[in-house]
Amino acid sequence: MFLKVALLVLRKDFAIEVRSREILFTTLFFALSCVLVFSFAFVKEGEPLEDAASGILWIAIAFAGTLALGRTFERERYGETLRALLLAPAPRPAIYVGKLIGIVLLLVVAEALLVPLVALLFQATLFARPLLLSGLLLAGTIGFCAVGTLFAAMLVRARTRDVMLPILLYPITVPVIIAGVRGTSALLQATPDEAAATMWIALLVCFDVVFVTLALWTFEPLMTE
Repeated sequence: MFLKVALLVLRKDFAIEVRSREILFTTLFFALSCVLVFSFAFVKEGEPLEDAASGILWIAIAFAGTLALGRTFERERYGETLRALLLAPAPRPAIYVGKLIGIVLLLVVAEALLVPLVALLFQATLFARPLLLSGLLLAGTIGFCAVGTLFAAMLVRARTRDVMLPILLYPITVPVIIAGVRGTSALLQATPDEAAATMWIALLVCFDVVFVTLALWTFEPLMTE
């Protein structure tokens, strides 16, 4: 029942997005715009600022993720579908998992465009260790979205939700972003430090377990209130 409800929520969001493509295009445009703006600031005479690529990549992911989280639950509020989901005879943590998977998949699509763009503009060897980079991005994205999905759902009826979401989200997800940046920087060294990157991936996985567990535990009482 739990998995079925989560997949139904995911399928609903996917079907809506396929028809409108609103959140996908908005998120991609915003993420690409961030990288382009940073490239004008940190690339001088064709030479990028040293070690800038990893930080800019994760900043773009965080900003794009915040926008996607806000727009996803804004759509639920307009259609009153979130209330309908909460009234349905289904486990509420399963609703959270379905929304979480959808947002993670959306950011994965954005990252598939961001990584080549950052590698091109900042002359970064992001594809030297593709498996480790994929592990960093996936683990970091799950940790960021786990907290963001909970807060976005909690603030969906708040008038100041657009302001409150980043205020609540960024302080808690700073460790995730720092771990992602440090792990990516380790892969961008002249000699990629695979041991350090693996250590940061393991740390991100620990963050994921903690954040997802706490979110599953608190989602139902928070949404009930």
